[in-house]
Amino acid sequence: MECTTSQSLRETHPALCDPKNLDASVEEVCSMMLGVSCKRIPDAPIADAHREQGMVTAVIGLGGVVSGTCVFRCSARAAMRLVACMAGTVFTEVDEMVEDGIGEICNMVAGSWRNRVPELAAHCGLSVPAVVSGNGYNLHLQALEFQLQCAYGFEDVRFTVAIACGGLPQLKPHTK
Repeated sequence: MECTTSQSLRETHPALCDPKNLDASVEEVCSMMLGVSCKRIPDAPIADAHREQGMVTAVIGLGGVVSGTCVFRCSARAAMRLVACMAGTVFTEVDEMVEDGIGEICNMVAGSWRNRVPELAAHCGLSVPAVVSGNGYNLHLQALEFQLQCAYGFEDVRFTVAIACGGLPQLKPHTK
């Protein structure tokens, strides 16, 4: 499953549910902050993308006109490579700096995605990142009105980004 959204929300809130907005946010952060060209990986098996030894997951809460989360998930190896691109330092283990770096990458992606929908930019706050690393854990999100989840990568680095929201208000689609 490449990306999933609720059909009714796609019709009601096209900018919110458009995977192209998430793609553009990920590509912007990777290009500007990591110096790499990153693209969505079509038809990637999202559920099994990070079954290597060790995982790192960052979660940013969304609050205001929507409530939900932005989740950034990758293998420990990918986390070290991503943060190495950002910090210009090679890492041999997932330490506090790597965890902080993945939290900041998640924060930047969430902020960029939020800012692509003017109603969200003006009325939706972001929490500080929570980061979990290790083996054998599952992240469970409550049943929400919509979820947008995609896999991305560059070279041999792979990661997933998910946006999940509930309690959607009467947002007006952005028109140009």
